[in-house]
Amino acid sequence: MKIEPIHLSVGVAVLAMLWLVAPHGVHDAILPGAHGAHIGLGFAALAASVGFILASHARWFNQPLQAAASSIVLGVMVFALLGAPVQSHGESHDTTIEMAHIGTVGEINFSKFDPSAYLTAWNFNDLPADQRGNFYQETTLADGTLLREYWIYARDDTVEVAPGVFYAAWTYNGQVPGPTIRATEGDTVRIHFINAGIRAHTAHFHGFHPAAMDGAEPIQFVQPGESFTYEFIAEPAGTHVYHCHSTPLKKHIEKGLYGMFIVDPKGGLPPADQELVMLMNAFDTDFDGENEVYAVNTVAFAYAQHPIKVKVGQTVRIFLANMVENDPINSLHIHGNFFNVFPTGTLDQPTHFTDIVELAQAERTRIEVEFKFPGRYMFHAHQTEFSELGWMGFFEVEP
Repeated sequence: MKIEPIHLSVGVAVLAMLWLVAPHGVHDAILPGAHGAHIGLGFAALAASVGFILASHARWFNQPLQAAASSIVLGVMVFALLGAPVQSHGESHDTTIEMAHIGTVGEINFSKFDPSAYLTAWNFNDLPADQRGNFYQETTLADGTLLREYWIYARDDTVEVAPGVFYAAWTYNGQVPGPTIRATEGDTVRIHFINAGIRAHTAHFHGFHPAAMDGAEPIQFVQPGESFTYEFIAEPAGTHVYHCHSTPLKKHIEKGLYGMFIVDPKGGLPPADQELVMLMNAFDTDFDGENEVYAVNTVAFAYAQHPIKVKVGQTVRIFLANMVENDPINSLHIHGNFFNVFPTGTLDQPTHFTDIVELAQAERTRIEVEFKFPGRYMFHAHQTEFSELGWMGFFEVEP
């Protein structure tokens, strides 16, 4: 049997297809170089061989040499078109995979909500003095305790949970989580609650309070346009939460109606160099009953892009709570360190010395950590899906 040029062309086409489906390791073993060049070479050989077969049957190519020349030109053009772009795509794809664990692309609008400012904001201390009085006032009572008054508004709003990703939320004072309320054990807490939304809402506080202040039964739901004043003594000392208890409860928590409620013991907590509020939450952005964005303090990867700065040897106290809906449990893990755990913040002594703590919904704890070495230390949920979808950040530990 005489071997014709067209037979060789078919053979080249088969080899090209085998080359294209071969693993990268085979490519590198035979022809070291960029992945894009390998792909470009495969497609170029395939195009040239197929081009030769087609040209051989065309009327305007009378000689095999003409068909061969045209197929070579076609192959060179395909390599030029595919080799560099595929290589570039491969490099950007590798970079995307590498960067996926350290943040998102772009920034949110921090003028509306700043996760870094939220870490140390309670009793509206992040507002200028002339604005703070609109939401928080305190009065010293005859027994030396304080009357702490708050103005809390429930209203529908849009929150940015990742750059360009907006969530239609139900909020306290236009933010998720709601403002952190902090008092000392024995203080009187008075909440002027105004429902500026379009659904019935409440504010239910974990801790001791009279039944009339519970905000859980339908008769206690605050209807749109109405208001109610909650008043109770702050107790027990600990790390607590508050949230809406209107029905359906699942939806009201999922949509963002929750916040932190901290009660310090009389005489205060032991000194700490830094105190931080971290509320773990998540968002079902496509309304399929599963969360697509996870975070601590609402914004995905906020503290990956803006690490929390601490110093070696200093005590960092974290008030931690979990308010994630649609998932039964959440966690916090800190790399390169262990920390003391005070469950619910109600005990004077820690119960655990560990590097990870797990919390169910509405469960909370106080942790205290000291970093031994400088550097960047990751912290994240050890439900790895949560971490990859936004619940991850860094401590930047300075000497």
